[in-house]
Amino acid sequence: MTDQRPITTTDAGIPAPSDHDSLSVGPNGPLLLQDHYVIQKMAQFNRERVPERVVHAKGGGAFGFMEITEDVSQFTKAKLFQKGARTDLLLRFSSVAGELGFPDTVRDPRGFALKFYTEDGNYDLVGNNTPVFFIRDPSKFSDFIHSQKRRSDNHLHDHNMQWDFWTLRTESAHQVTFLMSDRGTPYSWRHMNGYGSHTFMWVNAGGEKYWVKYHFKTDQGVKNFTDADAGAQTALDRDFHIRDLSYAINASEHPTWTVQVQVMPFEHAADYRFNPFDLTKVWPHSDYPPINIGRLTLNRNPEDYFAQIEQAAFEPANLVPGIAASPDKMLQGRLFSYPDTHRYRIGPNYLQLPVNRPKVPVHSYNKDGAMRYENYGDPVYAPNTAGGPQADPSLYDGESYGVTGEIVRAAYTLHAEDDDYGQPRALYDNVLSDTDRANLAGNIVGHASRPEVTAEMKVRVVEYWRNVSKDLGDNVAKGLGVNGG
Repeated sequence: MTDQRPITTTDAGIPAPSDHDSLSVGPNGPLLLQDHYVIQKMAQFNRERVPERVVHAKGGGAFGFMEITEDVSQFTKAKLFQKGARTDLLLRFSSVAGELGFPDTVRDPRGFALKFYTEDGNYDLVGNNTPVFFIRDPSKFSDFIHSQKRRSDNHLHDHNMQWDFWTLRTESAHQVTFLMSDRGTPYSWRHMNGYGSHTFMWVNAGGEKYWVKYHFKTDQGVKNFTDADAGAQTALDRDFHIRDLSYAINASEHPTWTVQVQVMPFEHAADYRFNPFDLTKVWPHSDYPPINIGRLTLNRNPEDYFAQIEQAAFEPANLVPGIAASPDKMLQGRLFSYPDTHRYRIGPNYLQLPVNRPKVPVHSYNKDGAMRYENYGDPVYAPNTAGGPQADPSLYDGESYGVTGEIVRAAYTLHAEDDDYGQPRALYDNVLSDTDRANLAGNIVGHASRPEVTAEMKVRVVEYWRNVSKDLGDNVAKGLGVNGG
């Protein structure tokens, strides 16, 4: 029987001289520099790893599509949200604080990043499995992440650092309540919701503006680990979430999410009872009920994890006509931060990689740089009289709005209900079950009982939770053995 296997080649496509042996002076002699194939293999191997993401390093994902089943043209002219539209996409899930080898099932928020390959170019929606975040201003983002990472001296994660930051930034209370509940340890990526988290602007064909929030509700049902079960699963399989998603899709158990939006008329934002652009707040469903608009399905696993997942680059600045940014300060910071980190991590021409490349022609005057695959061609400047591409500002009609004010460094202007504890208190009192509340207290106690957490810090932890709920704070105090518990 003839062996039909292909011939090994160098990266230049030249047939390789051997799969096994280096070129040497006799069988026992030194190796020769002229063995270019061995040198290429070693040099390439030395460069296999790009710098890992500073945040969301560990993750996985899959390809799929979104179908819009309802008419929302009264809110947006964006083509991917028109009834009947079907848009291919990539969804990357991730943890936040851990590095590449970190276990999947530890307590952490999960990233939920979407890249839609639309007929108007890529639209990226970068969110989490929670509708809120720890902070509301990007000036504190690097400090927050540093508090969740490893210490400089002993290279260990330090829960005392985490509680130090959280208790000094009371705006974190809403997200930390989510994190310390069993929602902080989702059973799988398939069994958790996703959220755009930020507020965005939608603009319809008539130039009317609306504020929106995105929700992706799992059709598999929300399912979480308890803290003990998450720890047990971590010991069994550090890659459980990656494995679960891959195996489910291979078995044709394609996970789906119902796509929802909350829509706020543009004028409501000015005098709403709290700042609607504050990333630490949710919009109550009683004020703005979520509207079902479609379904998201994952049906194809990546064929090359590094090329299609590790090098996938998501950026909130990728906004197509009909969708624009809001005054959300965290979103404003991310508009710069995400593409900047991609240029550092995988190079200035990351958008030419197949996974990031839009499915429509690119007509850009950007040119050259490391790993550039192709340029648009001449002319290489604008404006020009040589027939080069030109912008069409009319595509973005309606996105503008007026702003006034002094140049200041200040928090959002206070609205009537802009306190930091009201919404986490409502989550604790009105959303969590008795079991959820008991597990929340137990998870907090376990997290704050680590040996590095000082007695002084435990007192601050108790006070932090008493501000959310006296009942919760008292239970935490009892568990930590703090006076008054």
